[in-house]
Amino acid sequence: MTIQEISTTRRAFLAGTGGLVIGFALMPKVSAFAAESGVQAGGSDSLVTLSTFVRIGTDDMVTILSKHIEFGQGPFTGLATLVAEELDADWGQMRAVHSPADDKVYANLAFGLQGTGGSSSIANSYEQFRKAGATARAMLVAAAANEWNVPASEITVEKGRVKHAGSGKESGFGALATQAAGIKPPSNVNLKDPANFTLIGQELPKLDTFSKTNGQAIYTLDIVPDNLLVAVVAHPDHFGAAVKSFDDSEARKVKGVVDVKQVPQGVAVYADNTFAALKGRSVLKVEWDLSKAETRSSNQLSADYAKALSEKGIVASEKGDVEKAFGDANLKKLEAQIIFPFLAHAPMEPLDAVFIKAADGSLDVYNGAQFPGMDKATAAKIVGLDPSKVRLNTQITGGSFGRKAQFGSPYMQEAAAVFAATDQSRPVKHMWTREDDIRGGYYRPMYLHKMRGAIDADGRIVAWDQAIVGQSILAKADLDSTSVEGASDLPYDVPNLRVVSHNVNLSIPPLWWRSVGHTHTGFAVETFLDELFQMAGKDPVLGRLQQLKEDPRYAGVLNKAAELADWGGKVPEGRERGVAVVKSFNTYVGQVVEVSAGTDGVPRVHKVWCAVDCGVAINPNVIKAQMEGGIGYGLGAVLFDAVTLGEGGAIMQSNFHDYRSIRINEMPDVEVAVIKSDAPPTGVGEPGVPPVGPATANAWRRLTGAPVRSLPIVAVATS
Repeated sequence: MTIQEISTTRRAFLAGTGGLVIGFALMPKVSAFAAESGVQAGGSDSLVTLSTFVRIGTDDMVTILSKHIEFGQGPFTGLATLVAEELDADWGQMRAVHSPADDKVYANLAFGLQGTGGSSSIANSYEQFRKAGATARAMLVAAAANEWNVPASEITVEKGRVKHAGSGKESGFGALATQAAGIKPPSNVNLKDPANFTLIGQELPKLDTFSKTNGQAIYTLDIVPDNLLVAVVAHPDHFGAAVKSFDDSEARKVKGVVDVKQVPQGVAVYADNTFAALKGRSVLKVEWDLSKAETRSSNQLSADYAKALSEKGIVASEKGDVEKAFGDANLKKLEAQIIFPFLAHAPMEPLDAVFIKAADGSLDVYNGAQFPGMDKATAAKIVGLDPSKVRLNTQITGGSFGRKAQFGSPYMQEAAAVFAATDQSRPVKHMWTREDDIRGGYYRPMYLHKMRGAIDADGRIVAWDQAIVGQSILAKADLDSTSVEGASDLPYDVPNLRVVSHNVNLSIPPLWWRSVGHTHTGFAVETFLDELFQMAGKDPVLGRLQQLKEDPRYAGVLNKAAELADWGGKVPEGRERGVAVVKSFNTYVGQVVEVSAGTDGVPRVHKVWCAVDCGVAINPNVIKAQMEGGIGYGLGAVLFDAVTLGEGGAIMQSNFHDYRSIRINEMPDVEVAVIKSDAPPTGVGEPGVPPVGPATANAWRRLTGAPVRSLPIVAVATS
């Protein structure tokens, strides 16, 4: 399946289509290493497989196999909740581990292969995992009915106990699991009426919190097999550069350095420990070939983007007569250009992977695999093994924000090449430092938006013209929906509308970043809209409500956020408020932000009121946490973050000192309201990010009188 086909399938699913798949197969027992790498699978040594997704131990512990990676966004907890609800399990007996890598058995129904992204984990699994739980319940009930010789219809299940009132017999799940596994799964099961939910909708504690707070959780970096080699790669300072020659004489003198080898991505240094590997790399001398490198600075790229506006673009959306509307002398008009920088993902855990060759020639790979099947196939190809000889063990991961969701698995290509370059007799841990990650590319692309708007005498927006210049994340020559989402499907009723996209080609590899196109379209739309309403003398909340199309969920989150903030009430002296509402990944989020000017002139965000409508709320605690995390992540980016290219195209940023996250003392107070809904659940990992930027910029404009025309708001050096 091509990138374009996967994207099309994903977006069709997120728009409301998709299938229900439930499979049953006897899966191998989770290895000790794999079990230790995630949340523990329970104390029992005997795990009975009841379905592709459910295993039950003799100690009554229920382990679900998560087809989605857990990197803090909550699928272990969410998917376990779905199973537990239909299984009628007690929450205290639920556990979760990552499933094996298998693109067919554990496919994301939105993608057609195993993968996590697009805030789709719960959306694509909602019925699938509920059905898995209901099926396991039916098998346990059938086993009890056979053992007790009573009708299955008389058996009840509650909080992990199987009971027959007439005979007084009762059992836990574990005692029935082996017999249940021998029963043919029913072809169809009835799912609960949502009115009877006892776990879905409750603020259950996350399954992975305890192990992550007491130090028991194992990440890839924690995996240290005997006789391990640590490898780091020297990369160029310019995108598109290649190794011309290198001198490793000084590197080989470093105590602990074992070898130095050229790989397609650069020059790898192998050592007995991390310190020696990094020290060896620091004294390595590499001459780079810049003949195909990107040598323009960020300022030059901005100028070239502006020139692209004069070229013919790709029409993403058009209705009415835009040019005629802008020719009307009776309309008030406004124009703006907004520039968005490259953004690194900067997860707390940089990229890493461990390769261990077994005595039988098979290979174990441990890494935070966002696309496990793809990573497995890539490793097998480069190491020269049949995929059946490769076991990809997905680890819990310290964040991603899109960084590990790379088609073609370029990081795995590098890690596998580094391992393949050895004699493979020793395990190899390939790792990137923070500097490698910040400077390693695969950024949220740089974008330029040119906006034109017109309002009539009643203050209604009657014309909207938007041109977007940037790289196609999907490497398309025609329209890339990720470049225009949130703009081409503008939620506001504007009779004359045109949205045009201009693709540009750079040597800098693009990648989706948390909330993808909405990271820039949400900002451009919501800030420009706000300026138009201010020009019309309209309240920004009322103006939005009047202009929104017929979609009560948009109005619902906007009204709720305004209610939380007491919009229209008294604002503390020296502060202003801004509002924004963005729908991304079928989840609606409205936010109100309160801002003042700090002593250094930097915007100080004091409070964010957030309302979210994500359909059925599986776990309000997780939803609120994701909104809070998204707000912090998005706020840090809009205030401070940019990857810039200096003169000659060299990357300027390297770590959190010059590409910094929001600091704990800068994190605003956040109040979140989850809108009650019976719509199918949608994702929450990304949708909290887009509104906070424009809401902050709108408040800042009202406070200072200066609209934000480039990000970040706190300028960084570009040359």
